[in-house]
Amino acid sequence: MKLQKIYDTVIARGIEADPRGRKAVLKSLAKQKKTYKELKEKEKEYFDPETLTNPYADTRILHGTGKEEIQTALVGIDMEVGEILLADRLSSNGKKVDLVLAHHPQGKAYANFYEVMNMQADILNRFGVPINVAEGLMEGRIREVERRLSPANHTRAADMARLLDIPFMCMHTPTDNMVVNYLQRLFDKKAPDTIGDIIEMLKEIPEYREACRNNAGPRILLGAASRSAGKIFVDMTGGTEGSKEIFKSLVNSGVNTIVGMHLSDEHRKEAEKHHLNVVIAGHISSDNLGINLMLDEVQKNGRVNFIECSGFRRFERKKKK
Repeated sequence: MKLQKIYDTVIARGIEADPRGRKAVLKSLAKQKKTYKELKEKEKEYFDPETLTNPYADTRILHGTGKEEIQTALVGIDMEVGEILLADRLSSNGKKVDLVLAHHPQGKAYANFYEVMNMQADILNRFGVPINVAEGLMEGRIREVERRLSPANHTRAADMARLLDIPFMCMHTPTDNMVVNYLQRLFDKKAPDTIGDIIEMLKEIPEYREACRNNAGPRILLGAASRSAGKIFVDMTGGTEGSKEIFKSLVNSGVNTIVGMHLSDEHRKEAEKHHLNVVIAGHISSDNLGINLMLDEVQKNGRVNFIECSGFRRFERKKKK
């Protein structure tokens, strides 16, 4: 399968699973095209043309033309300098690696991945938070993350891939969209009665079952197993944690329980003030679920062999007959 086909599939499936809805995503792309048309010729030199068709700043081909034929990919959560060297070592030992495929962004996809956080306002709005409130609270948080990223040496792994001429790609928000779509549909359909029921449902999913074996399974951060689950909000996409001030608005919009990948201590304290139940499904296990769902979609276009590393374990979902 061509690298470009893998990349295009990831973007297309990410849009399909986007919790904002396809219409909102296409609207954001239309705005970007309008912005590009209004730029002066000198300004267009620094414009990333990928943003005209790809709404996810944290998903890019970091090295490669797209024309490369991919038979085997080394896949992991964090694919950095060590993993690029591992790919080269495996190839030297006769196990040729045609692509290093990362979940977390690297290179230019890491430098401005804060841009995907804008989607959180639309997601919150779909859960009943007024759009002006959601946008207002997110604005400060996005600037905070931008400042944190600005001093990072973001090109290290991409430079290594370039020097060794190993195709390198990362897929972040599209795979996070996949896990949100999967879990939100599951909870909406099954309507778990208690927080304990949510935990048990998660443990039935292979990725979370594997996490339990590694002492990293789902757990209750706020609340108790006997508490009512109520309205559940799966909060696992949009780059990174949003504003800690949003919890009050979520409660006012009727949300009772948040199921997330992780929650900082500052965010936890704020959620506790508003009596929200919080279930931490797990960061790496949730990333695994999203990646596996995405790779199932990639495999529909042809066979690619996947080598697991850096926290990733492959669980393939068989097609229903």
